[in-house]
Amino acid sequence: MYEITLAGSADIDGITALLQANSPSQGGSLTGAFPRDKVADMVAGGVVMVAHRDRRVVGVLFSAAKEDDAPPVVHAMLAAWPGQPDAYTYGPVCIADSERGQGLLAQLYAALQRHYPGREAILFIRRDNAASLRAHARLGMHEVARFGLDGVDYAVFSDR
Repeated sequence: MYEITLAGSADIDGITALLQANSPSQGGSLTGAFPRDKVADMVAGGVVMVAHRDRRVVGVLFSAAKEDDAPPVVHAMLAAWPGQPDAYTYGPVCIADSERGQGLLAQLYAALQRHYPGREAILFIRRDNAASLRAHARLGMHEVARFGLDGVDYAVFSDR
């Protein structure tokens, strides 16, 4: 049903459109803004899994080494839970509305795990994002810490 691959330059416009459609300004729950140039840098600088259905980007899962230059929210997450020395940061993840509830998140995560065998994934989720909290718990992840930043409460999840 889905073709899941490493994202490349040909995926940047589709990923950008998906992220922008799910941005806070559109009623979505992503943290931060994702203009095309930022998406291009993220694709070039990390392991990014992308899902296509009928040649359209319908899901994306970003990851990066925790030593990489990161926004303040990632620094706050790592201060709350640094994880294992070789852990990586997981996220953001975004699934098109049309694909939610069909197991795509689990498929993206499984593909990502093949690139980081045995390594810990660390991610943050807004505490008011109940759907994401449930979805990641279903993947076997669990809350290991909490932090606040700019008046927003976050949970830190780990898969270890």
